Amino acid sequence: MTGRDPHEEHRVATPLELLFDLTFVIGFGVAASELAHALAEDHILAGLAGFAFATFAVVWAWINFTWFASAYDTDDWVYRLTTMLQMVGVVILALGIAPMFRSIEEGEHVDNRVLVAGYIVMRIAMVFQWLRAARQDPARRQACLTYAAAITIAQLGWVGVIIAHTSLAVTFLLVAVMTVVEMSGPIIAERRFGLTPWHAHHIAERYSLLVIIALGEGVVGTVASLTAVLDKQGWTLDAALVAVAGIGLTFGMWWVYFVVPSAQLLHVHRERSFRWGYGHIPLFGAVVATGAGLHAAAYFIENQSKLDSVTTVLAVAVPVGVYILGIFGLYLVLVRSFDAFHLLLIAGSLAVLGVAVALAGAGVTMAVCLVVVMLAPVVTVVGFEMIGHRHADEAVSRALSSSPEEL
Repeated sequence: MTGRDPHEEHRVATPLELLFDLTFVIGFGVAASELAHALAEDHILAGLAGFAFATFAVVWAWINFTWFASAYDTDDWVYRLTTMLQMVGVVILALGIAPMFRSIEEGEHVDNRVLVAGYIVMRIAMVFQWLRAARQDPARRQACLTYAAAITIAQLGWVGVIIAHTSLAVTFLLVAVMTVVEMSGPIIAERRFGLTPWHAHHIAERYSLLVIIALGEGVVGTVASLTAVLDKQGWTLDAALVAVAGIGLTFGMWWVYFVVPSAQLLHVHRERSFRWGYGHIPLFGAVVATGAGLHAAAYFIENQSKLDSVTTVLAVAVPVGVYILGIFGLYLVLVRSFDAFHLLLIAGSLAVLGVAVALAGAGVTMAVCLVVVMLAPVVTVVGFEMIGHRHADEAVSRALSSSPEEL
């Protein structure tokens, strides 16, 4: 475990990494399903609180493994078995999501015991991985030990969160403290003791693959909505519109994500990796929440939702808006260049979402409103393909030719 070559050619995701990612499908699926159910019951704040807690735990655990694997993937039997242990932790974490949601909805305390226990299992495996790297990579021993120490301290805190078994407000305060500890570990390790040898193109591919996995929840939500229409009306125009809206929205969000050549920019500007990597956390959440919103729309169509039409459309439109803003935010992080044309694209996309909500308020059918929501990422895609790509090429060229900044 002396570290991979960060300039290695043709570095791609391994079969083990792809297998590891499959366990996160379960975590995303359960979180989206529970959020959709909470929205349908009009437990909006409780649902959002539970969703934020669950998705952060899932995504953060994935992020730390991914960056470690990019730097120290030896693919020997020890590494493989440790990865399997982390997969077990993901499954345990997923099993704890539903009880956590229910406890928040009931408002007595936060039952996060199973969820946090699964998270701790994953993180203990990561401590072992970092200690192994520290032993076998003397040049980066201090950085690896800092990672291990930060994770260990945080896990002691998470055990305290389980023991506390307390109210939502206190739990989220404790979670906030532990989150700061967790996220500060990589920053201290990399900035003070030198960057670990992660591979920019590999990291960019790994993030894009998880985005695609998260977008799968949009397909699930589309199928749920379409099934609801078919059960209620049969094969009608509304059924066709729901199918077009769901798949079109998922496809548009996918297209928008791959506009920026993240790998090239990260390779030249490794110092921009923290904001880029951490900036994906709300982005992943927005993608999964979009799928949950489409599922909530299915509940509405089936007359099994306590939400009105406007709030149901907002359940889809808001995460789509957050996603679009997040994409432009990541672009700014990487190119460090402001383009007024982007404001026009953002305004156009958000205006389309506003029109969808207004149509819902006017009594237009849910299927039509979802089609209008679908057009929000289309605004960005069309704007980029017609004009924006020239602006982006110039900005990316300037960024690639600029000198890296200090960490």
